[in-house]
Amino acid sequence: MGEAARALDVSVDTLRRWDKDGKLSTVRDERNRRRVPATEVRRLGSRPPRHRTGGSLSARNRFPGVVRSVEVDGVMALVEIDAGPFRVTAAVTRDSVEELGLAAGVEVTAAVKATSVMVDRT
Repeated sequence: MGEAARALDVSVDTLRRWDKDGKLSTVRDERNRRRVPATEVRRLGSRPPRHRTGGSLSARNRFPGVVRSVEVDGVMALVEIDAGPFRVTAAVTRDSVEELGLAAGVEVTAAVKATSVMVDRT
């Protein structure tokens, strides 16, 4: 099962759960160990590839845009970015503003990685 889990980029526990839930067909060998047939690995592995970040950061949500404004206060700063039809506001350190040379008109990419996203009907 370990080899199948690696091929599918899931854990062995996930394969066991799929087997229990009927989402995966396994066979038992002579020692009663579960085995995942190659046909099942191919079937389950035929999903579309996951979106790759394309950069060194792990955040997948990227919004290219232009800095609208930078407000520095003490050690922190607020950076407003016009990203297409959206405005993204980022709270960053003063050091980051200086190191990145952030100022109005500078082209940037806002990389967003959130632990939760709230959705509201419009």
